Amino acid sequence: MTAAPGPVNPSDLPFGTVVPAMVTPMDRDGAVDLEAAAALARHLVDGGADGLVVTGTTGETSTLTDEENLAMFRTVVEAVGDRAKVIAGTGTNDTAHSVELSRRAAETGVDGLLIVTPYYNKPNQAGIRAHFEAIADAAGLPVMVYDIPGRSVMPIEPKTLIALAAHENIVALKDAKGDLQSTTTVLAHTDLQLYSGDDGATLPLMALGAVGVVSVAAHVAPGLYRELVDAVHAGDLAAARSAHYALDPVQRGIMGHVQGAVASKAVLAAQGVIPTDTVRLPLVRATAAELDAIRADLAEAGIRF
Repeated sequence: MTAAPGPVNPSDLPFGTVVPAMVTPMDRDGAVDLEAAAALARHLVDGGADGLVVTGTTGETSTLTDEENLAMFRTVVEAVGDRAKVIAGTGTNDTAHSVELSRRAAETGVDGLLIVTPYYNKPNQAGIRAHFEAIADAAGLPVMVYDIPGRSVMPIEPKTLIALAAHENIVALKDAKGDLQSTTTVLAHTDLQLYSGDDGATLPLMALGAVGVVSVAAHVAPGLYRELVDAVHAGDLAAARSAHYALDPVQRGIMGHVQGAVASKAVLAAQGVIPTDTVRLPLVRATAAELDAIRADLAEAGIRF
């Protein structure tokens, strides 16, 4: 069994601690807006982020071309420089495609990769393990494994995660499984750096040993997530709990009414951070009623748009 994790120095982590899962800004016609992406990346880092996931699920990766993905990686790397880690979302349900995109992503200067469980195909655990190992072998970058059975259908079982942790390039887990026993087993038997993949579970998972969060709601409240994460690392449970409660209406607003990318783009566009709230089908913009619900929740946190 691995020894219990000791104090974490966030500067030593390859992916940072407060990591917004960045939306991909688009113009009115649905074309990727790289200038807006650069501005958004700088805005998030200025607000407290020290890592950025680029073209993950929230970045609408499944409706982007490879060239659009790569252009986003290059743009964000150039925009933030060494101020934040840039993690490229290069996982698909096609291993060969994921390998090729990951190799090309490495050439853009990103710091690491976020790889999701192959979705829709429903591979068994041997197939899931082989998928992640093939990508980690090929890319030569640190890999964050993304376990989200709510989207991928297939969970990554603890024994599979423990096996994957033996790979020198597989160093982190984005945990959106909602299974604390599974998480505990993985943490007890590996040295994987755990990130909450569920905004509302950040404090509970950090209590177990997570080092940070990959967050959608951090688009509108990166500073509050910074307060929460820094408080946990400082051992200040009261301050962490205060930030956790303050984030409740933010998380309800961004995650409780429409898909996270849709809500985030709506708020960011209304605030003037990005030019439009355009999303690509099959996503659609928030309705007036949905916007009113989001607005009411965020107003509880003092955020208006």
